[in-house]
Amino acid sequence: MNVHLDAMEHGDNIVFLHNVKPGPASRSYGLQVAALAGVPRDMIELAKTKLEQLEQDKAGIPVAIARETIPPVSNLEKLLTKIEPDSLSPREALELLYRLKEIMRVKH
Repeated sequence: MNVHLDAMEHGDNIVFLHNVKPGPASRSYGLQVAALAGVPRDMIELAKTKLEQLEQDKAGIPVAIARETIPPVSNLEKLLTKIEPDSLSPREALELLYRLKEIMRVKH
């Protein structure tokens, strides 16, 4: 059975209501949930950019134009793409979090 939580938006923020409704949600709240989970703001903004690009591609805007707006891949992004979360021990995951935190501290 497909269900979703009812939600209300306030600008970039979201409040999930305690109502479970049948069927799929009317839209995705992935970026808002990521923000609630503490994903850094610059990563949220990058994800928004990529989402807009995907929507442009879907709308038939030439990919070459969309690619012009893609920012260069950062060292952080390169590191994140190499991570295999299911293969990390709890200790390795903790060390990785500290490493990521240090990278973010140096960036700002």
